[in-house]
Amino acid sequence: MLFPRCDQSPAWAALQAHYETTGRGFDLRKAFAAEPDRFPSWSLQAPEVFADLSKNRIDAVALKLLLQLAEDCGLESQRNAMFAGEAINHTEGRAVLHTALRAPAGAGLHSVEVQESLQRMLAFADGVPAQGFTDVVHIGIGGSDLGPAMVVQALQAYGRPGIKLHFVSNVDGHDLAPVLQALKPATTLFVIASKTFTTQETLANALAAKAWFLAAGGTDIAKHFVATSSNTQAAGTFGITTTFGFWDWVGGRYSLWSVIGLPIAIAVGGENFRNLLAGAHEMDEHFRSAPLAQNLPVLLALIDVWYRNFHGFTSRSVAPYHQGLRRLPAYLQQLEMESNGKGVDREGQVLPYATSPVVWGEAGTNGQHAYFQMLHQGTDVIPVEFIAVKTPRFNASGELLERLNDQHQKLLANCLAQSQALMQGKSVGEALGEKAPTASASLDAQTVARHRSFPGNRPSTSFVLDELSPRSLGALIALYEHRVFVSGALWGINSFDQWGVELGKALCSALLPRIAAGDVAGLDGSTAGLMQRLSR
Repeated sequence: MLFPRCDQSPAWAALQAHYETTGRGFDLRKAFAAEPDRFPSWSLQAPEVFADLSKNRIDAVALKLLLQLAEDCGLESQRNAMFAGEAINHTEGRAVLHTALRAPAGAGLHSVEVQESLQRMLAFADGVPAQGFTDVVHIGIGGSDLGPAMVVQALQAYGRPGIKLHFVSNVDGHDLAPVLQALKPATTLFVIASKTFTTQETLANALAAKAWFLAAGGTDIAKHFVATSSNTQAAGTFGITTTFGFWDWVGGRYSLWSVIGLPIAIAVGGENFRNLLAGAHEMDEHFRSAPLAQNLPVLLALIDVWYRNFHGFTSRSVAPYHQGLRRLPAYLQQLEMESNGKGVDREGQVLPYATSPVVWGEAGTNGQHAYFQMLHQGTDVIPVEFIAVKTPRFNASGELLERLNDQHQKLLANCLAQSQALMQGKSVGEALGEKAPTASASLDAQTVARHRSFPGNRPSTSFVLDELSPRSLGALIALYEHRVFVSGALWGINSFDQWGVELGKALCSALLPRIAAGDVAGLDGSTAGLMQRLSR
């Protein structure tokens, strides 16, 4: 089924006109002054996630036009096609059904096989401690690494005692070597995650781990190595007899809900893994059933399009104010930039507008002392997403617990202050009225005040979770997944293939034997020169 592209909707031209007359000069401070109820009007409680959208440069007229744009592009039909299992990944002829992985038993497509796979995986995961394993090394890359690694870190407070997870992804030996150095073969389990069991980086690390295991006196490869892969034959050749397979309708960056989530289940246990799925399913149902105007993934994506294509904002920063979510920005980089970093539409036509922004960020107060200078006073306007967790979960007691709870209040105050400062800014006059630090005698007060002023009117979105739990984390991740789907649907692109990673892989395979031989024949001057430099 063909769907109109966003620029083919009459709402597109109307949005451009509205931006020129109102959006370009929109001032958040004036908006709050004119709209006493702006916060409740622009806030929404979705499953497990509260969102404050009020500090975004958007008004009711722009929202109405954006909602019309979504209708013109057949967003609801595109959403329904995904849930129905149609092959919306048309360049690979595949359905996109990560939502089926978290549907309750008896619901969703492929329920019987999904539940059988889930039960087998969780039974194995729950039995890992009884087998004498104290350390689990997960070897994968991309979607087979980023999701599980991020979730295990985020749910550390729910971790089972006596089990330590290690994640290795980079083909650089400096990733694997320090992990192996601290382990004992007899108590180590390796999980090799590769859908095809042919991923170059993963296989290189897996073979190196196997060599270490045998050289250090390890025995019984079949007990100490398992695979999450659909290629049982290749895994068997490696020596693996326990393989957990999955389906071609599970995309890599959407796969943590499948058997690729085995390290998550090992780390937090089967019940908590099911709660992770349940939270995601709640968000699926919200996305599938809520009206577009009250649908959080839809509203977020509409703001994304408004910023990317009309305001011209080229990036978005994610600032989670919880140490457990420190890898979330890296996870979201792949989710959004690999999904929507496309330059042609579904019909292969070159797009006349921008698609995915650059997604980047850092955890909370660490980011404040790194790049927030640019957010507040830099020349680029960069929308920021703050993620705050109301109630912490510390594995501590007594005086230490009291101190950590006090620190959590400081953390929340920092989160609120940064979004407030981005919006309010500080005028030169306000800076003049402050007592400034001693400056060079050559600078007058006005000059110093200009350095100490902030333009303000910098947009942000704030998410609040009551706690960082398996259920709330599942909902948060699913929220971002559906948001990416919506923006891709409006842009008219296939958000579920990733041909952009293939060319480099192919060239790497061709260059690898050349490096050892020093063969530079036929190469461009730069590649030949670099190869000679590296092979000396």
